[in-house]
Amino acid sequence: MLAVIRLFLLTLFIVVASTIGIVICLVRPFHRDNVGLFSNWYSRASRIFGVQLEIRQKPSSAAAMPCVFLANHQNNYDLFTISGALIPGTVTIGKKSLKWIPFFGQLYWLAGNILIDRNNKSRAVGAMQGAVDRINKDKVSVWVFPEGTRSYGRGLLPFKTGAFHIAQQAGVPLVAICMSSTQGKIKLNRWNNGKVIIEFLEPVYPDELGVPVRDLAEHMRQMMLDKIAELDTELKHELPTPQNTVTE
Repeated sequence: MLAVIRLFLLTLFIVVASTIGIVICLVRPFHRDNVGLFSNWYSRASRIFGVQLEIRQKPSSAAAMPCVFLANHQNNYDLFTISGALIPGTVTIGKKSLKWIPFFGQLYWLAGNILIDRNNKSRAVGAMQGAVDRINKDKVSVWVFPEGTRSYGRGLLPFKTGAFHIAQQAGVPLVAICMSSTQGKIKLNRWNNGKVIIEFLEPVYPDELGVPVRDLAEHMRQMMLDKIAELDTELKHELPTPQNTVTE
């Protein structure tokens, strides 16, 4: 019964939030702060799932902007969890097909996110170059899931190199955002689904490392692997909390 109630509330939230968001976007389409505003809204829906978010942001993260943010991509709950870490002045890169999802898809597009067609290599490359241009021209940061797909409990998947080419060409740092494991840990029929920790790592400047793109990608992946393991270990030693609150 709890699961049914949660799914109803979630559907209602998406319809209402997306409709209001689309109206805002019609007034200020593709505005640099749209994505940050709506991501904050969606992260608040984590309370519907009985999840407590703890977001650990370092001052150096915001100071490094514009930059390329790298985040681990686990499952569909990411929309309501790690989204809370998105800083205003940031847009995401997502697949073009997202645009056709009722309500959310139209909001995603009008908010100013960058859409790529993964089935068309030349267009995908063009979209990546467009991301470089937006960083340099509009001074926005770009949020990328470098795994390219959800991991669904398979651990941190190998990284694609697109995000790292963007950072090198734009001459901006990389900032990793790591979220503790959520796959299989959120149960719709369980009242309290515990804490999820999201932590920013220190900026990494590609020019200072001076390594090939693939080595840079592996370096960042290892950093994120270590941090995710650390966060998971920390949560194993914590007692369940009776309340669900968002701390930032």
